[in-house]
Amino acid sequence: MRRIRIFSAMILVASLFLIFFYSTLHLETTYTHRVGPEELLEQATLQVHDSDVKTLSSMREGFTTPQHDILNGTVSNSLRETIPQNEAYWNRLLYSVLRNLETGENPFRHDSRWSRCRETNQELLQTNMHDFASYPVLFQTFVKSMNCRSPPVLINQPNGCMSREGKGNNRTFLLFAIKSTPGNFERRQAVRETWGREGVYQSGLRVVSVFLLGSSPLDDPDLSPLLSFEAKHFGDLLQWDFHESLLNLTLKTNMFLLWALKSCPQVSFVFSGDDDVFVNTPVLLRYLQSLEASKASRLYVGHVISTANPVRDPKSKYYVPLSFYDGPYPAYAGGGGFLISRGLLRPLHSLSRVIPFFPIDDVYIGMCSKALGVSAEAHAGFQTFDVNEQDRENLCVHKDLILIHQRSPQEMKRLWKGIHSPLLTC
Repeated sequence: MRRIRIFSAMILVASLFLIFFYSTLHLETTYTHRVGPEELLEQATLQVHDSDVKTLSSMREGFTTPQHDILNGTVSNSLRETIPQNEAYWNRLLYSVLRNLETGENPFRHDSRWSRCRETNQELLQTNMHDFASYPVLFQTFVKSMNCRSPPVLINQPNGCMSREGKGNNRTFLLFAIKSTPGNFERRQAVRETWGREGVYQSGLRVVSVFLLGSSPLDDPDLSPLLSFEAKHFGDLLQWDFHESLLNLTLKTNMFLLWALKSCPQVSFVFSGDDDVFVNTPVLLRYLQSLEASKASRLYVGHVISTANPVRDPKSKYYVPLSFYDGPYPAYAGGGGFLISRGLLRPLHSLSRVIPFFPIDDVYIGMCSKALGVSAEAHAGFQTFDVNEQDRENLCVHKDLILIHQRSPQEMKRLWKGIHSPLLTC
């Protein structure tokens, strides 16, 4: 009997040793594999794609969509009613995606890896756009890079929505997402000293700003050391490794939405605008506080362009070839500055994984919002085309406006000081 017990004990010890040995071997195998930056980027992108699919299925964060399952019942019919199905390349891409959604196929068919996302098959491009060779070089570059959606991060602010002073309530009420370029330091500084200054306003509402940057063209001076210093000193720069271009603003907006979902999930409202606009922050906050809950949860407001069509003049920076896109634009809020609520951040980003990129960023947001069944709302306080010339120096005209476009850094500082002066009588 004793021998049996000893033998049983030996078997138990041997079993435990084998379990420990194989567990150690498995752990060593798991952690010995070093994941390169590109693989990390790919894994992160795949995780985002999974969450996007779930979000498209439910759309429950912040507001309830009409009784459509976006993966099964497709996007809001209002998008189809606005954008015709025809032979233009972008239109064909859109309706191809919509068909995939209806049949339950995975819409994320493009290669998300940054080094492999560009279309290099010239024959494919020429076949789908017969006059592709005549497109401006910048537009050709955009078309070739339409599937490039995961640029490497150069400067990140993972805690960008927390108080940089480390005091008080860290819940951000309003986030200013300001499109800038590496060389526009003077504009950024003017914003920091005026309407974009971080702080707590009336009723304890916290305001935070971040500036969104791409990378400078190769022919420009290298500003990386200065940007690195600026980012460390102010803690408000976000930069990705794609070339600064008007036609890359859609990519910039898409990357901001992803950053906001990860780093600023509790923000109440987001203002997206340029670094040359002037914002009357106290008036903006009062407007947001006045909103009813139902409206505040699905807010998309600004200076609405309701009857716009593509510009067909090749000399215009907003030129869109007919063979690329054919049809009117949906109503959209001008990109100089508009507001959206937190409840729209995830749905917009999810749809941006599905709807093909469009070269005009504010039009693209209008397309995505139309797909959600959310209409852009006009507000007279947003003057993206500026006030009348004779009123430009009239402080009383500006005192109750929310946004004016455009102002130089010097004009911005004078205007901010003037409308907040206790000596001003209007």
